[in-house]
Amino acid sequence: MSLPLIDDFHTLVLEDRPLIDTRAPVEFAKGSFPGAVNLPLMNDAEREQVGTVYKHQGHDAAVALGHELVSADIKAERVQAWVDFVTEHPDAYLFCWRGGQRSQIAQAWLHEAGITLPRLQGGYKAFRNYLMSESLRLAEAKEILILGGRTGSGKTLLLPKLPQSIDLEGLANHRGSSFGRFATPQPTQIGFENALAYAQIHHDHLKHTRLIIEDESRNIGRCYIPDGVFDLFQRGKVVLLEASLEERIEITYDEYVLAAQRDYARHHAAGMTPHNWIDVMQHNFVRIRKRLGDENFRHLTQLLNQAWEHQLRTDDPGEHRRWIRELLERYYDPMYDYQIERKQDRIVFRGNAQAVVDYLRERK
Repeated sequence: MSLPLIDDFHTLVLEDRPLIDTRAPVEFAKGSFPGAVNLPLMNDAEREQVGTVYKHQGHDAAVALGHELVSADIKAERVQAWVDFVTEHPDAYLFCWRGGQRSQIAQAWLHEAGITLPRLQGGYKAFRNYLMSESLRLAEAKEILILGGRTGSGKTLLLPKLPQSIDLEGLANHRGSSFGRFATPQPTQIGFENALAYAQIHHDHLKHTRLIIEDESRNIGRCYIPDGVFDLFQRGKVVLLEASLEERIEITYDEYVLAAQRDYARHHAAGMTPHNWIDVMQHNFVRIRKRLGDENFRHLTQLLNQAWEHQLRTDDPGEHRRWIRELLERYYDPMYDYQIERKQDRIVFRGNAQAVVDYLRERK
């Protein structure tokens, strides 16, 4: 009996279909697709044993061992996990590496349990290839507008007001600067690339001819924009968001101190506390020590530590504005001036937040 295969990856993305990834946990950990949950046919140890037998004894012996390892209670437990997920997500699909035996077996066992679930033709590899191809194609097809501006000018705050935008930092779960780490980890590189492709396909479905992105370096934390896509993004015209130093200090203070400390406090159950915030901040200064220079490094870390001690004594975090001001003036602004000088011929507009929103909303 023939069970259903799905190769309409475009619709799969637009519908944000939940997915059952039947690959082993070690494969899933390298990256999967948005909405995918790892409910493997074989765990890592079982997969390794089957792979060893395949290498030395061939396909049939490997298949026989696989059925021996995943049988009786183990088989029942894994089938039940699939059934439970499908009960909550009846529109799910399933896949393995190439759409071969693992997903075929899972599909057949589910069918025996009374559930007919489609699987992805070509599996993970085919879907991944589609996403990477679409990401590159759509980056080339769109007019790219880059939202630039000094550190703390509020670029990330502006993006949600711009329907044609994609938030690259949101996809990477990182603020994009040397101090941009959140309490929660970043996605894997593969996960980031897949999420970016999903976002581009949704963006295109809304008939947007232009893509607005924040001015980013190739790397956003440990994630990086794929080379071909990044090169296409860099051809975009630049819109500069301008803000006073005082405005930028307040935005940076709200985001990197107040919001960041709340972020760590929210993840207390995962072992995080606001005290982890200061550890991370001190480490961030060490990471940029060479670029700061020893004198600036010692001065700024002293201001940071004094502000933290003051906050612990008084419950007032306001002193953090002092090191933020000097970090912007001594480190970020000179770096920005150098970078923006190289983009002068691509700047098409500059203005405050409302002016930038008005300009970009007019360009539909």
